[in-house]
Amino acid sequence: MLRKTNFYINGDWIAPTMPNDYEVINPANEKPFAIISLGSKTDVDKAVDAANAAFETWRTVPHGDRVAKLKLLAKIYDARSDEMAEAISSEMGAPIKLAVKAQTASGLGHIKAFVRALEEFKFENQLRDDTPDEYIIHEPIGVCGLITPWNWPMNQVALKVIPAIGVGCTVILKPAEIAPMSSILFAEFMDEAEFPRGVFNLLNGDGPGVGEAMSAHPDIDMLSFTGSTRAGKLVTKAGADNVKRVVLELGGKGANIIFADTDVPRAVRRGVSHCFNNSGQSCNAPTRMLVERAVYDKAVEIAREAAEATLVGMPEKEGSHIGPLVSKIQFDKVQDLIGVGVAEGARLIAGGLGRPEGFNKGYFVRPTVFADVTNEMRIAREEIFGPVLSIIPFETEDEAVKISNDTSYGLTDYVQTGDNNRLQRVARQLRAGMVQANGAARASGSPFGGYKQSGNGREGGIHGFMEYLEVKAISGWSSEY
Repeated sequence: MLRKTNFYINGDWIAPTMPNDYEVINPANEKPFAIISLGSKTDVDKAVDAANAAFETWRTVPHGDRVAKLKLLAKIYDARSDEMAEAISSEMGAPIKLAVKAQTASGLGHIKAFVRALEEFKFENQLRDDTPDEYIIHEPIGVCGLITPWNWPMNQVALKVIPAIGVGCTVILKPAEIAPMSSILFAEFMDEAEFPRGVFNLLNGDGPGVGEAMSAHPDIDMLSFTGSTRAGKLVTKAGADNVKRVVLELGGKGANIIFADTDVPRAVRRGVSHCFNNSGQSCNAPTRMLVERAVYDKAVEIAREAAEATLVGMPEKEGSHIGPLVSKIQFDKVQDLIGVGVAEGARLIAGGLGRPEGFNKGYFVRPTVFADVTNEMRIAREEIFGPVLSIIPFETEDEAVKISNDTSYGLTDYVQTGDNNRLQRVARQLRAGMVQANGAARASGSPFGGYKQSGNGREGGIHGFMEYLEVKAISGWSSEY
């Protein structure tokens, strides 16, 4: 069994102040495969002290030198990507194909995208042509606490660590304790790239311990958190006393609006596949499928067929299938909400309670589809975070928009239509941070984030690293020396 109980603080792997062993479970077989240690407030203090000391010099390092370090990190990450994929697959159950081509690849892709964005960004500039004595400088905010989730571990680590250190901040990373192995490996990459001591620090811990200590720490200038909306509220409250900047990327309950004027079979199959991707454990999953009444029955049947054709398999197996959920807690939550959907009167057309046929252990869930759902049902309002789709009929365009916006979330919505005017009209009305139309992928560097209780910041590209910068305005500036 792997034993990775040390933390990476100030350029060294050090033992926790107090041993607090924690077993990391492989969700496919429910057996522990690694042991880490959960940290304490004292360990957080050590990491913050190291980051504070390093900030004074890292912030002054020439921008080109910082970017060069990121380029070296990308090479190391690429060379060791097989190790990363294996770690992700073991810790959170991603099938190996998904772990390689999406989970691991997303981290490397973000590093490269941030390098491009950082190389193009002007950190200092004159306010306007007509204000030669007014100068604007973007400066790193300081020490950043970064709390990342288990569902897309390297995607989120890269979206936080890279922009922060790229603009001159120093960081303390706390990954999810149930899926920490990929982040420990990432710390090895940072060490191999020889970032200065204290620029990057990693410690493991749970929310009530390390997470709360980081959120409330007076010497952490900014905190970036990805996770549940419930936890995001706690992080915000803990940081309020110090008026620290808190950036949140939280939950979602995406609506996928399918109009009759689109290629309905293709749109429905794409929607089912996207909903079930990563075993449904994505905050931007299109979990509410809104279908125009004229093609509703047809769409329901296609969704049933697509769900029944969705394969479930072991993570180490090659192929296009979904794996287990990440933990027993998540498994029990999804099972409970499937039961709620049945009790509420939604029509179960695929899947349902229990494990898929052939599985008697592991946190595997049957790909599930409910039809005749109303937006008042819990399965239409709560983020389930499993392979569960709710199909809701609508009559008019206005009704579709109203249903879509009738949620406390606002992360990603989807529109499927053959009418470009309608597409743009509807997209403008949707209260979501992102809208994807007709299967179009999001471009590299496009800002990721939501409205309402889906969060308050953006990640990726220029918008992503602006979260880690302060803006300083200087009047009386002169370019003459």
